[in-house]
Formats: sequence, C-alpha cells, structure tokens
Amino acid sequence: MIFSSLFFVFVFLPVVLAVYFLVPRRFKNLCLFLFSLLFYAWGEPVYVFLMLFTTGFDYIMGHFIEKYRGTATSRVFLIFSICVNLVLLGFFKYSSLLVQTVNSLSALALPVPEVALPIGISFYTFESLSYNIDIYRGEAPAQRNIIDFGTYIAFFPHLVAGPIVRYEYLADQLRNRQESLEKFTAGGKRFLVGLFKKVLLANNLAILADKVQYMGDPSTLSAWLGAIAFTFQIYFDFSGYSDMAIGLAGMFGFQIPENFNYPYISHSVSEFWRRWHITLGSWFREYVYIPMGGNRCSRLKNVRNLAVVWVLTGIWHGASWNFAFWGAYYGFLIICEKLFLQKWLDRIPRFFQWLYSFLAAVIGWVFFSYLDIRKAFGVVRAMFGFAPGADNLGVYSLITCGPLLIVAALCSSTLVKSLADKLRKSGTAGKIIWSAGFACLLFLSLSFLVGNAYNPFLYFRF
Repeated sequence: MIFSSLFFVFVFLPVVLAVYFLVPRRFKNLCLFLFSLLFYAWGEPVYVFLMLFTTGFDYIMGHFIEKYRGTATSRVFLIFSICVNLVLLGFFKYSSLLVQTVNSLSALALPVPEVALPIGISFYTFESLSYNIDIYRGEAPAQRNIIDFGTYIAFFPHLVAGPIVRYEYLADQLRNRQESLEKFTAGGKRFLVGLFKKVLLANNLAILADKVQYMGDPSTLSAWLGAIAFTFQIYFDFSGYSDMAIGLAGMFGFQIPENFNYPYISHSVSEFWRRWHITLGSWFREYVYIPMGGNRCSRLKNVRNLAVVWVLTGIWHGASWNFAFWGAYYGFLIICEKLFLQKWLDRIPRFFQWLYSFLAAVIGWVFFSYLDIRKAFGVVRAMFGFAPGADNLGVYSLITCGPLLIVAALCSSTLVKSLADKLRKSGTAGKIIWSAGFACLLFLSLSFLVGNAYNPFLYFRF
C-alpha cells in the first residue's frame, strides 16, 4: 500500500483516524501498532513476521543493554544486536549481489539465492539500531512497553520510506504527545503538498525519464532531458513521500524530522547533502562518521572516514555496484571540497557555485538510475556531445515536456513556497486565491489517480 493511492486516501486513512480518535488514550499506541502491521502486511504479508522479530529482539536487547550499562556485558549485548540486525539486512538485501559477484570473479557457479527484498527493511533496521545504540550511550531509556516500542518501529507514516527517526527523537512523544486541531490541520495540508509533488510532478516526470532510460543510445538532447527529468522525478517522488509521512504523523500528534530542504538550490555538493535525505545523513554522521573519529583526527584519517561513510551510503541504497560507485562519486567530490575545492568555489560567483552543484547532482543521478554502469557512462558521454545532437524523441520531448520541466524547476526552488506564503498572509483576497489554488491541486491530484494507473515509487527498492 502506498500513500498516493485511492484506497489509502479514501479507505485506510479515514478508518485509522476514526478509530484512533475514538479509542481511549491508553489504547492509542496499540491502535497505531495494529493498523501499522495491517498497512505493512497489505504488501508484505510474510515479511511482517521479520519486522516483528526485529521489534521483539531489539526490545529484549535494549533491556539487557540498559541493565548492564557501563560494563563490558552491555557492550557485548550491543554488538550482538548490531550483528543480528546487519546479518538480516545483509541476507535479504545483499546475498544475491554477493553470490553474483563471487561467481563473476571466479570459476564458481554458486546458485544465486532468490530472496525478495522486504519493503522498508533498510529504514526500520536503521531505526532499530539507533534504539539500542542510544540506550548504550545513555541518550534514551529502554522502552518498558513493547506496544510503544512496536509503535516506534512499525509506525506506518515512516515505516517504508522514512524519514529515518532516531528513537531518542520519539521516545518522549510515544507517551506524552498531544493531538490538536492545529496539528491535524497542518498535517493534512502537508500531506496534500506531498501528494501534489508525487502525483502531479514525479509521476509525469517518470514517463519522460523512463522513455530515455529504455533507449539504447540516446542523443545528446534526449540524454540531457532524461537525466534532468529523473533529477526532478526522484526529488519530488521522495520528498513528496516524506512530506506525506510528516503530515500523517502530525495528524496523529507526532512531530518527526524534516528530510529535505530544497537541495537543488545548493552551492556545493556538501551543502546538497546537508539538504538531501537529511535523516540518512544524520544517521551515518551520528553512528558511523563520528564514532570513527569524524574530522577530529588527522587529515588522512578524515579522508578515510568520509570515504567509508559515502561508500556505505551508496550501498545502503541498493544491492547493485552502481550504488557503491554513486556513493564513491559523492565521497570523492566531498573529499575534494574539504581538501581544496571549497576554497576555490568561495571565490567564484554564486551562480557558478550553484551550476556546479546542480550538474554534479544530475550526473550523479545518471549513475544512480542505471544498474549497468557501462550504460550510465554511455549516457554521460552522450550528454557531453559524444552522440548525435538530437533525435525525434528528444525534439518531441522538449516540446511536450518542456513546460513540465520548467514547473518542476520552479517548484524545487523556494520561489513557489514564498509566493504561496505571501498570498496566504496578504489578506482576504490572497487567502481566497491560496485556498482556491490548493483545492484545484487537490482535485487534479485525485483526478490523476483515478484516471492513471501509472504510480511508481522509486524508494520501494531500498
């Protein structure tokens, strides 16, 4: 089940909200836990038991880690918890890649395991890991109520695609949150904004991006159009889903962290990654980069730490070597910025800083979107002139999709939000125009869902 579906919007969500606000306070987390299991089981009826195992296992480990905190025994339980979680993630996500790699590098012909990837396992595993690490550090108490802990892990707004919420962030809210009409209204508006992004922008951009991707040898024009379409598609797809998650959480009285902050207005690659998938970057910083020494070490070790974090960031996204290459690509750029490039960037006009950052992102998304690295390099070569300049698809796509790309560019900047805020605060007439525009977008989004079955979601792969 995905948020941008008619069944979720008109059936599942209204039922959950009705039951949640009718049951007594002491049963609200149980209500969310059970409906979250139903939400997950709707698409993953078998793997819901894997998530339940992770929940029960880490709940028990958390108690032992807290009980023996400050001793070597606590550390043993923490390491055991980390190993079990990573082995499960590794088996379900990377076992096929590992066997295929061994077969390609040797004369072996090992059978490749056909293991389906449980939806959201990368997200809820990282959240479960953060729970026990936070307890070990003394930054959060162990949860006494297993239903409350299960609600944290399974909470359907952030279950399958984040944001990745650290336990420390939600520990107090699990028991002490307060629902209100203001939170509900703000959450509903945020959900609708995410729905607009996903349905009206990402889904239509996906049509162009997919056309170019399935071509054998795109022209320069088609390669650029496809790469830029995917650049905007993945942003509106993922940030739209994050908006919907944040909005849904707000409707139930929760506040979960922001995940995007207009990354395409960045003026460096480092800034881009401070604005893109913020909770993933925060997780790797808190639990990998800083424990390895961060930047409080020699320059050589700092380079090593950055390289490790970025390769892991790439691999986290998928069981294919193109993701590792994509992570290494960003690691290389960020290391260069920290060593010498940032000083040079600071001396050039802001427009060229932005152009460098945006082009780096576009090229990066080419390697991200093509599982075959050789095809990705072929597209990059085509983008830089090593292909025919234009073809029929490129010209047709430029004419038909050009306006959509312009709208996407405007919506990925702060301009549209600033104009909407000014309208909303400019008096009665402005509020009427703002409300009418909002209602129009809602109507168009729902109409698109009714009339179009093409509703992909990229991050289900991760």
